[in-house]
Amino acid sequence: MTQASLALDGVFTPIVTSFDDRGNVAHDKLADNLGKWNQTKLRGYIVLGSNGEWVFLNEQERLQVLKTARQAIPKNKLMIAGTASESARHTIAMTEEAAAIGADAAIIVNPSYYKSQMTSPVLANYYRTVADHSPLPIVIYNLPPATGIDLPADLLVELSQHPNIVAVKDTGGNMAKMAETIRRADPSFQVISGSANFFYPSLAIGVKGGILALANIAPHESVRLFELFNERRIEEGRTLHLRMLPVNLAITSRFGISGLKAAMDMVGYYGGPPRLPLLPLDDARRPELRDILAEAGLLGA
Repeated sequence: MTQASLALDGVFTPIVTSFDDRGNVAHDKLADNLGKWNQTKLRGYIVLGSNGEWVFLNEQERLQVLKTARQAIPKNKLMIAGTASESARHTIAMTEEAAAIGADAAIIVNPSYYKSQMTSPVLANYYRTVADHSPLPIVIYNLPPATGIDLPADLLVELSQHPNIVAVKDTGGNMAKMAETIRRADPSFQVISGSANFFYPSLAIGVKGGILALANIAPHESVRLFELFNERRIEEGRTLHLRMLPVNLAITSRFGISGLKAAMDMVGYYGGPPRLPLLPLDDARRPELRDILAEAGLLGA
């Protein structure tokens, strides 16, 4: 698959990994959620991204989650697998496993444990090495809130020249950097918004799509933001963006994955508990989250 054949326009859900009350992966609940999301206009899914708590899963659990997801995701929707590891060797091995399972692409967050040594030349070599050996197209995942490293535009522009590196998911929110990347990168390289906080306005600078935690609980509204922009119904899109903004803030920076999973339970999906060391959203904050969802019109009548 080449850059030209992997269009990432539209909205993708970075899905949660479902756990039962004992902390085991609940594969049936994961498949049920996917069955509901499949009825929407979502372009596809990120499986084992940040919302998927992949850092808490061992290798066999990660592979089993990918298998469950692949079986539940129809071929008309893309499955992008999180295959990152701190080492290039393990990342390549996981990407090969994901390809064998049937993933359409791999999304890879940069190594960050030895943060001070993760210079642009080191990271460029890491991504080029992985891309050289990967049977799947590679999406770079820029996640400065977790890694402490904001991949600079110069690095992304350099990596955009690699034929097997097709996009970057950028969660940093630096619109000027995103625009500079779009301006200078290879024309086939796609910049994808990593947050509903800035997804709608970022479309105006040429962002191709969004990978949005919000789409776990509000897939229709998330897709509608994309549609309204493309239909040039700018004021309607602005209104919807502002209505969804408190929800997105609540399920990301404010309450985190615990809040996202609680919100899923409230709107009719299976959220369930996060895996330790994360804790479920405490009872004191649940009414506040419910009020936010209600005000946004996500709880129904």
